[in-house]
Amino acid sequence: MIAIIDYGAGNLFSVKNALDHLGAQSVVTKDAKELEKADRIILPGVGAFPDAMKMLGATGLIGTIKEQAQKKPLLGICLGMQMLFDKSFEFGETDGLGLIPGTVELMTPPGLLIPQIGWNRLLYNEKCRLLDGLGDEPYVYFVHSYAAVCESRYVAAYTDYGANVPACVSAGNVYGCQFHPEKSGEAGLMILRNFMKL
Repeated sequence: MIAIIDYGAGNLFSVKNALDHLGAQSVVTKDAKELEKADRIILPGVGAFPDAMKMLGATGLIGTIKEQAQKKPLLGICLGMQMLFDKSFEFGETDGLGLIPGTVELMTPPGLLIPQIGWNRLLYNEKCRLLDGLGDEPYVYFVHSYAAVCESRYVAAYTDYGANVPACVSAGNVYGCQFHPEKSGEAGLMILRNFMKL
């Protein structure tokens, strides 16, 4: 069973629909007991970092998420990936979950507009089971203005948007996709299949 965390700031049902399409059992929940029972957890996210962390804090789930991330695979998607880091500088400074060392900062791509919206290639950096079987430089779908700043060893894949932007990260049981796998066609479905096997 995959628990999709419902805290009011996520693409919950597009993620759920993708998992349903793949035949995965999943539940959208804000119940700590459901997270504890689940085999895997997904933290989706859309919107601004401070608001999302405030809403997540209001659920009382932050401690449970940190505890369960030591025991089972956790996947953060888009803003959910950014929330895995120590802090963000979006609209000031806000603490994240601190599951991967690093910060989240405004992108400043020379000559390019933000947000980055649309399809872009994944450029592999470190071996990661989430990306198994994707082939050479698959395209996935991005929508974001802020990006992770972290050590290269945590970055499974970058995308090129005027500079190398972390697109897929991992540390222990914790994984993150800056892009939306649920909106990324066959490549995205393969990533979700790989997550189901972790």
